Amino acid sequence: MAAALTAALLAAPAAASQGPASHAPRHTFGRSTSTNWSGYSVAGAGATHVIGTWTQPAVTCAAGENSWSSPWVGIDGDTSNTVEQIGTDSDCQAGTPTYYAWYEMYPKGLVTVSVAVRPGDSFTAEVTAGSSGTFVLKLIDHTTGTSFQTTQSSKRARRASAEWIMEGPSSGLLSNFGSAPFSAASATIGSATGGVGSFANAQPITMVTNQGVPRAVPSAVTGGTAFSVGWKHN
Repeated sequence: MAAALTAALLAAPAAASQGPASHAPRHTFGRSTSTNWSGYSVAGAGATHVIGTWTQPAVTCAAGENSWSSPWVGIDGDTSNTVEQIGTDSDCQAGTPTYYAWYEMYPKGLVTVSVAVRPGDSFTAEVTAGSSGTFVLKLIDHTTGTSFQTTQSSKRARRASAEWIMEGPSSGLLSNFGSAPFSAASATIGSATGGVGSFANAQPITMVTNQGVPRAVPSAVTGGTAFSVGWKHN
């Protein structure tokens, strides 16, 4: 899962499949559009911290539907081809709503974690870059009080951006998640620390089909740290 949104900058990895699989960056239209991301990105050297909170959306599934949607926060992926990220999924598997938590150090594979995910729960995800390519990834369910933390490493990570994203498959159906509200979205990039709205280069990203039809659209940032992503089309 995870960034610069121009095809010229990124060689597009294979699209993620249904269920627990890689959430890889894949951006084929332009700086403000993507075939699999919607939310906000801030590009800049020296990204060391990103945090955000969301309310887990409930999905509406058609009979037999296989689809997925995933809120997450992460470092890298916008102008680089690694992503250090953690989040949750609201999916449809054979028409049944399915929810789970995960982290990924892309291009390594996605790892599911033992935090129960229920629609309506409030989650905070956080990624902190340390020395020598280490990253601490945290996920807290404020509703149940459960949490998860892991320390991972990546020698390839450039720490070149921070993201708050609702993701779907580039090839396949985006689950109808309704609306995904994000709050407390902030980052440290270089010497600057602040909410997503405090960065002059904060980039809203609209998820579109291969024909350019909007699939998921971010709202404007309010209060410096809050926005929502609204489902439009699968």
